[in-house]
Formats: sequence, C-alpha cells, structure tokens
Amino acid sequence: MRLLIDVGNTSLKAVLWHNEQAQPADINNLPWVQITEVIYACVGRSDLLNDILAQAASNNITSFEAKVTKTLGDLVCAYEHVGNLGIDRWLALIAGFTLYPNTVCIVVDAGTATTIDVLNSEGLHLGGWILPGLDLMTSSLTQNTQRVFDDGKTPFTNELGKNTPNGLKNGALVATIGAIEQAKLNLTAQKTEQATQIIFAGGYGSLLQQQFAGSIFDSLLVMKGLNYWYELTETV
Repeated sequence: MRLLIDVGNTSLKAVLWHNEQAQPADINNLPWVQITEVIYACVGRSDLLNDILAQAASNNITSFEAKVTKTLGDLVCAYEHVGNLGIDRWLALIAGFTLYPNTVCIVVDAGTATTIDVLNSEGLHLGGWILPGLDLMTSSLTQNTQRVFDDGKTPFTNELGKNTPNGLKNGALVATIGAIEQAKLNLTAQKTEQATQIIFAGGYGSLLQQQFAGSIFDSLLVMKGLNYWYELTETV
C-alpha cells in the first residue's frame, strides 16, 4: 500500500493506493504497518508534510518526491527548463498520457490557478497556459476596482450577465472556456486530425467539464499521475 500526498497552493491531500484503487487517508491515523512507501509532490512548504515524512522515516518507510524531468518513458516535457513546470501540471500530464495512450489530450487543472496543457498522441507535451483560477479572477476585480462587486451567492454560469455579480462570475467562466477553446484551435492549426480528449481536474473541474461534450472529470487525476510517476520512474 502506498501513501500518496499532494501538497498544493492551499491544502494537503492524501490517499492510500492499493490494488489500483484509491482509498481515503486519515492523516491523523495512518496505517503505517501496511504502508510500503510514501510518494509525494509539493509546490510549497508544509509543516504537516514534514511531520508525515518524519513519521514514515521512524517506521523505516522510504519517501520519494516527484520531480519534473525532460522525459519519462515516451512522455516529453515542452519546457526547456523543466524545473519551471509545476509538478502538479506534470503529474496531470503523466496521468493523461497513461490513462489515454495514443490520444491527443487537453489537460485542465482548475484550482487556485487554472492550467491548460496540450499533449499530442505520441506523448509530446506541446505546452500550455497558466490562468488565474475562477475565484482569483473574480477576487482580483472586486479588490482592485471600486464598482465591481460579488454578492457571494451568484453561481458561475455560461450566459450573458444581467447584473454585476452575474457579469463578474460569468465573465470569469467564459474567459476560461475561451482559453480551452483556443487550445482546441491550436491543435486544429497543427492539422491534428485525431479526436481530442479533454480531461478536467481540480476544484472547478466538474463545472468546466459540463461545458464540453465528451470531456472527462477526474478528481483523482493528479494522484493517479503521482502513482504513475513512481511506477514509470521505477521502470526507467
């Protein structure tokens, strides 16, 4: 059984991985007797992560930190300086590449930031974009303008706004949708004739998935990528 940990911008998430299935992990009551290794990814400092790693070490369990590399098997990173690519983006790409082999993928992780990455059918990462997440888009406007406000209860919907909170929320949503549509157009410009699979993850992934027919939402995409990173790294 593996303990998988993803430390994001605002929270720490953990699951137990056993028999190709994810199980909820109680950080305060981990089954160390059953855990064989700890695999983690971290975009920032985390005292909680340090405590868990110390517990693992005290139980003689090895911990492995996921890193971005230029290649991983047949997967190739677009960045020249691979260390500048966020590890969560890399893990989401690994998951897309592994779960949907020989498939053109657009991978969207919608959290604090929204990241959009494009992967061709041969495993070449073509690049991507980093956008403010939906909440960050709206809060940046309410905090830096005098008359734009949010009422805290208006949902994000794909329609024209008819009041200020409505226009604010919907504007953020359609801006994000537009960026994903532009990724599709970029693939068209490259004369990619294969069908494209759009994969969503993150807190607003489900909302965005509803805007694209045939797309997929996978709440565990980054965790799956973390597990596949370990397995692919072990076979290299």
